[in-house]
Amino acid sequence: MNIRHVVAIDLGASSGRVMLACYDVHNKKLSLDEIHRFTNHLITEGDHCYWDLDDLETQIRIGLHHVEQSGIHIDSIGIDTWGVDYVLLDRDGATVGRNFSYRDNRTQGVMEQVQTDLGVQNIYQKTGIQFLPFNTLYQLKSLQQSHPQWLEQAHHLLLIPDYFAYRLTGQINHEYTNISTSQMVNLETSDWDDELVEYLQIPRRLLGEIKQPGNIIGHWQTPKGKKIPVIAVASHDTASAVIAAPITDSHSAYLSSGTWSLMGLERTTPCTCEYAFAANITNEGGVNGHYRVLKNIMGLWLFQRICLEHDVQDICSLIASAEAIPAFTYLINPNDNRFLNPESMSQAIKEACQENQQPVPNTIAELARCVFDSLALLYRQVFLELQQINHAPLQQLHIVGGGSQNALLNQLCANTCGVPVSTGPIEASTLGNIGYQLIALNTIPDVPTLRTIIAENTELCWFQPQSIALDEPWKRFKTITA
Repeated sequence: MNIRHVVAIDLGASSGRVMLACYDVHNKKLSLDEIHRFTNHLITEGDHCYWDLDDLETQIRIGLHHVEQSGIHIDSIGIDTWGVDYVLLDRDGATVGRNFSYRDNRTQGVMEQVQTDLGVQNIYQKTGIQFLPFNTLYQLKSLQQSHPQWLEQAHHLLLIPDYFAYRLTGQINHEYTNISTSQMVNLETSDWDDELVEYLQIPRRLLGEIKQPGNIIGHWQTPKGKKIPVIAVASHDTASAVIAAPITDSHSAYLSSGTWSLMGLERTTPCTCEYAFAANITNEGGVNGHYRVLKNIMGLWLFQRICLEHDVQDICSLIASAEAIPAFTYLINPNDNRFLNPESMSQAIKEACQENQQPVPNTIAELARCVFDSLALLYRQVFLELQQINHAPLQQLHIVGGGSQNALLNQLCANTCGVPVSTGPIEASTLGNIGYQLIALNTIPDVPTLRTIIAENTELCWFQPQSIALDEPWKRFKTITA
């Protein structure tokens, strides 16, 4: 076939989209058509936060219905989402319990409890995964303590992309790249770690065989009776984004910028050395035996919440106002857990500045500038940490994802990291999702070829580092994050 049409269902922590891709095999032309875009929002009930998975499924089916109505022959469908969160299913496939969000506070103190019980070094050497209080490991420990009956009722535990694949196909799948974020997968075997599973005291039947991406999970039957293959792509959205990043050698780092910022390296071996452990660097699963050696950074979530709280309608105007404010006046540690899901992000930022004897931002533009400057310095910190564990000097940084549209933050990143920064593709997760479907369909041979095709069909922008006075703000920032 000279033309392939594939559908990507790409769900992020704040929005989702159903995208239709057209790939001209002969001319190597790849185009995207946004079929349906929708909001992903948290449901807050009392002190708890949940995902509205029923609404997300409705939106996915609306998008797929629009695709079917177009009359285009669809070759396959792929799904990528955020990591760590899960759904429990009973023997009949019905959901058990509630669908907690990783931003829920029920894991408060649980990570520390597990670390005490099992040993911090032991957990890290087993899994290679960054310690974050919302990892699946700690979510399940909390659930085992609060609602053990849900675990007894359940027969399957599916992470979010596998859950939606199940809803479309009726087939159970456990895709590796997303499950690797759980902090429950053994780094050497790429399978569930026996000691961690035993410690959780959860039924082993919940945890099926972990499979590498590329297999056909099952088929979605359209309302008209057609059967379309659903392919297991690199279902963690960052894993898909990295596939689409224009990485060509070991001198490049990437930054997937969105609600979360994930900065890292692509490597054929994990890194769990003492330095990586001390720096809390993670080794998440990639494709074809690669690892995403990276760090999670709170990202544009802080800015998104500020915009929501102040009902900002013109984001470009707000960024322009923020740019006019002197750099590095207001600083926070964006990775402070207080910013995970505060009642008021604006107030949380002000309180953090007060506690650290920093000037306090008062206007919306000052709050935005505080977030951008602080993120840029945190990017510098992580970039320097990655430089320490890389086998070659890092000479450039590739920013992909929706956050790559923020020119102010891109330039700040180039300035603080001291290397040229490329931006794009914006829809990196979608393109990685689509690309891996095309690889599974034997239309594109491998990831390097895919990256070349994406680069040739995407306009990249470059930001060169500018000389700025960094010593004083860098010293302040290191004190704040110590």
